[in-house]
Amino acid sequence: MITHEFLENAVSGKPVALIAGPTASGKSDLAVRLARKLESTGRRAVVINADSAQVYSDLRILSARPSEDEMGGIEHRLFGSWDGAMACSAPDWAEAAKREIDDLHAENAVPILCGGTGLYMRVLLEGIAAIPPIDPAIRESVRAMPTDMAFAFLQDEDPQRAAQLAPADSQRIARALEVVRSTGRSMLDWQADTQGGIAHRIDLHPLILLPDREWVFDRCDRRFAMMLAEGGVEEVRTLLDRDLDPALPVMRAIGVPEVAAMLRGELTREEAIERGRLSTRQYAKRQFTWFRNQSPSQWPRSRNETISLRDIFVSLFQKSVDIRA
Repeated sequence: MITHEFLENAVSGKPVALIAGPTASGKSDLAVRLARKLESTGRRAVVINADSAQVYSDLRILSARPSEDEMGGIEHRLFGSWDGAMACSAPDWAEAAKREIDDLHAENAVPILCGGTGLYMRVLLEGIAAIPPIDPAIRESVRAMPTDMAFAFLQDEDPQRAAQLAPADSQRIARALEVVRSTGRSMLDWQADTQGGIAHRIDLHPLILLPDREWVFDRCDRRFAMMLAEGGVEEVRTLLDRDLDPALPVMRAIGVPEVAAMLRGELTREEAIERGRLSTRQYAKRQFTWFRNQSPSQWPRSRNETISLRDIFVSLFQKSVDIRA
């Protein structure tokens, strides 16, 4: 977790705004509003995507990527920048975001990070643990274990990490066990020794948008049905025609498995819509939990997307200064 002490030293005169929150919470509209207000004061602003689905060019509709009209004349970057055949990991995105942020600061512009993928933002700000490659034999051995057996071993070999995990969380259990067996160090030790973060060299101006849950869920329900009506089905059909690896993130993105099942005749359209709505709600719940518990407590939070941007981002609206260095 990004700590208060970690951010205290982030006073560089290089501003980066951050607007984060669950899907369908109004982040994109708020980012455009902020950019327009900044530009009205003579400061150029650019929105940078921080959403793990919106990075893929294949998912314009199902990821709810902003349209040209929704961008409102504001430049947007890292939207649709990855082909679905290439997985975009958090470190991949963070490296690209760093380059965009540095380029914009060199142009005396204000980057506005906008998205709902907390892991992306954490890796960008904090950096990532430099865990060496796992011994293939250890990985094969661990991944072949039943989850309950792997969890029992983890409780013995890395009890602190085991205490943080649910007994059925097979992916994280296996990862923690293979790390401690391959490196001799706990995952927690590695996570405490991160590298490459930018929080220490920027002035971060964050906002976590957490509207009423039922309002968000209602928007999720209405939006998913609209996506299918406006080309989401064709989007998935095009993906299936590419015969991509089903394990790729683009093939597991919300809406893709449900629509793919419909196209294969395994679900009716109504069933696909209902499952897609459920998946979207479940994702939004996880995002609510992540941003409430994992983002720093001192970051401002708001339930209302009609908040006064000048009140939240007050220092961004102070007299313009040259941020190039």
